[in-house]
Amino acid sequence: MEVDYITPELPAVFDGVKLAAVAAALYVIVRCLDLNSPTATPVLTFRDNALSRFLLKSCPLLTKEYIPPQIWGKSGHIQTALYGKMGRVRSPHPNGLRKYLTMPDEATATFDLFEPLAETATGDDVTIVICPGIANHSEKQYIRTFVDYAQKNGYRCAVLNHLGALPNIKLTAPRMFTYGCTWEFGAMVNYIKKTLPESQLVVVGFSLGGNIVCKYLGESELNQERVSCCVSLCQGYCALRAQETFMWWDHCRRFYNFLMTDNLKKIILAHRKELFEDAQSKKSSNLKDVDESRLHTVTSLNQIDEIVMRKFHGYDSLKEYYENESCARHLHKINVPLLLVNAADDPLVHSSLLKIPQSLAEKKENAMFVLSRHGGHLGFFEGAVLFPEPLTWMDKLIVEYVNAICQWEKNKLQCMKAEQTSPNE
Repeated sequence: MEVDYITPELPAVFDGVKLAAVAAALYVIVRCLDLNSPTATPVLTFRDNALSRFLLKSCPLLTKEYIPPQIWGKSGHIQTALYGKMGRVRSPHPNGLRKYLTMPDEATATFDLFEPLAETATGDDVTIVICPGIANHSEKQYIRTFVDYAQKNGYRCAVLNHLGALPNIKLTAPRMFTYGCTWEFGAMVNYIKKTLPESQLVVVGFSLGGNIVCKYLGESELNQERVSCCVSLCQGYCALRAQETFMWWDHCRRFYNFLMTDNLKKIILAHRKELFEDAQSKKSSNLKDVDESRLHTVTSLNQIDEIVMRKFHGYDSLKEYYENESCARHLHKINVPLLLVNAADDPLVHSSLLKIPQSLAEKKENAMFVLSRHGGHLGFFEGAVLFPEPLTWMDKLIVEYVNAICQWEKNKLQCMKAEQTSPNE
């Protein structure tokens, strides 16, 4: 009787399957973590002039490689997820004083004021007025980390708390923050100008806050008085185009849209009494006809904008709301030094939106556009291999740029003379 033995060949087959599985897993890891992507210096767009040359000499981070943590830092998704989930690591707790401002429509704006812990490099009194990202406030870890670093470099900080964002502060009028409403930010800036008449202002906006601060400065030349410079980080510039791309699945943008929608929906429903119930008794409210039940089923930001957000200011359509709330039409009217920062791997900001700051920086003498290869959305973590550092590349770049602008403003004539007599010219 003949017997066929096949067992000796089975291990070879199984080893082949295991090897293929390991290879596939490694391929997925390499692709997901983008490990093959090399580090690089930021891509800079600017007009060649005395100011830009001074900035390149005074801000080493603009011309050095941004090196994220080796294992996961090249993935824009992981950078964004870590920012969204934990903000920062070992975040400090700066002590500030909360201020309350009553708006003309009886809404109560709040901001936190943090005094400097040192002297600036130039010895000047400078206040950094900060507008956080969507539904954010002064208690967010990435804001606390930056404020602490700025304080230690001699800067006073004023941080706007978006209307409705703080869970322990009730609304006093049927209105919340929107994509581009500058009322609360303007009230904070005017308060600082009035109470600190000797202080120069630096304007900083993160994500949605970047849109608000740029729109605010471009709305009126008066808003630019006593402002030394403006820094915008990771914003999308054009809400109409951004919302269109938010419905696409590339880079999981539609999934991020769902997550942000869910968070914003919870904030709105937490204020349902002030927004919807009290609105019924106020004839001037734009929310009287809002169907609150529709909010429970929304899955995208543009649905929330259609049901609620556009109605805060009486816009008749989403198109009108997005066009009027975007800073894109105001950027060219900003005349103070302007730094626009984005990351190429930001999963929230589509690459087509980056043509706006690039085009601006190609035309405007005061503007510089910085595009890093890595960093995600407000991530920009640094670290050797696995664990990130408390301070990010973004925090350091802002302070480095502000230091340089303060130096430029104080010694502008000397700086320009130094440029003219430089042997490299």
